[in-house]
Amino acid sequence: MALRNGFRIVATAGALLLLLEPAIGQRGSSGSPPPSAGNNTGRGTTGPNNNGPNTIGNQPNQTYPMPTQPIFLSGRVMMDDGSEVPRDVAIERVCGPTVRTEGHTNSKGYFNIQLGASNVDALQDASNGGLDDFGRPGNFGQPGPPTTSATLGGNNYNQQMLLNCELRARAPGYESQTINLAMRRELDNPDLGAILLHRLAPDEGTTVSATTLAAPKNAKKAYLKGLDQEKKNKLDQAQASFQQAVDGYPKYAEGWFELGRVQAQQGQADAARKSFDESIRADSKFVPPYIQISMMELQAQHWQELADVTDKAMRLDPIGYPQAFFMNAVANYNLHHADAAEQSAVRAQKLDTHHQLPQISHLLGVIKADRHDYAGAAAQMRDYLQFAPQATDAAAVRNQIETLEKRAAAGAQQ
Repeated sequence: MALRNGFRIVATAGALLLLLEPAIGQRGSSGSPPPSAGNNTGRGTTGPNNNGPNTIGNQPNQTYPMPTQPIFLSGRVMMDDGSEVPRDVAIERVCGPTVRTEGHTNSKGYFNIQLGASNVDALQDASNGGLDDFGRPGNFGQPGPPTTSATLGGNNYNQQMLLNCELRARAPGYESQTINLAMRRELDNPDLGAILLHRLAPDEGTTVSATTLAAPKNAKKAYLKGLDQEKKNKLDQAQASFQQAVDGYPKYAEGWFELGRVQAQQGQADAARKSFDESIRADSKFVPPYIQISMMELQAQHWQELADVTDKAMRLDPIGYPQAFFMNAVANYNLHHADAAEQSAVRAQKLDTHHQLPQISHLLGVIKADRHDYAGAAAQMRDYLQFAPQATDAAAVRNQIETLEKRAAAGAQQ
């Protein structure tokens, strides 16, 4: 099957493109992601006092952004290992440094919420029947009828209010995937699908560096100033501010990370790599710099180095970065470690509950084709086209599917 030679290029280019798009469990700390580094970082909160990566400068009196019309959302919280979900998991909306509980799951993990509702702290357990949060009888947590634009409130003003907002689950001792609400549009299906929870282990990493809490006031001020400048695309000024922050506090892991991101945007690859290394040196459990280094190794096609750094990222955060598992699969595939590539790709596909990384299906199709599982390979390729119908390689993949189906039919006859 002549798929392996073609996939090395497809996987590399595809990964670079897909990482520029928001992915499940990812959060940028400064607005728009850098063209060369992807939309970075994110893992969910694990306790009541963890407000995500932007805890610096939290203003207790900040006005919480509220939608101008009702926005209804539904979905289900599930464990990534298939075990039973904790009871009464809180569903939170995170807008910058501000966190608001919007509702809770029922006894089976389902939730129906209305953003900004006044009774958000009431438990939403409809296991005994009655009306759900949409005012419909029964079938709690199941997708309802199509919603009108008036009900969903998907006007431009609502979209602006949700630009910096995410939805996540929260239960002590667990971390959650996050769902970006910025892309919600009118007539969108309110069903969000699954949000995965992962039971934390003591040796796992974080997207909020512990060194940040010890940063001096002047370093924090320079860091926050840099974030604001980066958001306004004033990259030279942002770089100077981040440099000032780490000069004043050399153990500022998040400062080094943001400095590296700005340097990468300006084409300063060597300087960016040094900054990411300094970030890891300051806090070895701070995950985001590992992801950025992975992107650099992917671009350079340094497969062994890519496998090594993504191994570290996956161990530190086994749920927040599906793209780390995908890049690990690409590295191992090009290193001819088929079993390891398949294992990482399957995990990436499980974590990518909203199919924002369709290239995973393509890679799994190639792996199955190499093993002469032509029917399974064709199924994965069809999934790839379903999730990415406008992909630049769609025509080539359709030809691959046709070849795979012929070989599957021939094998069945034999």
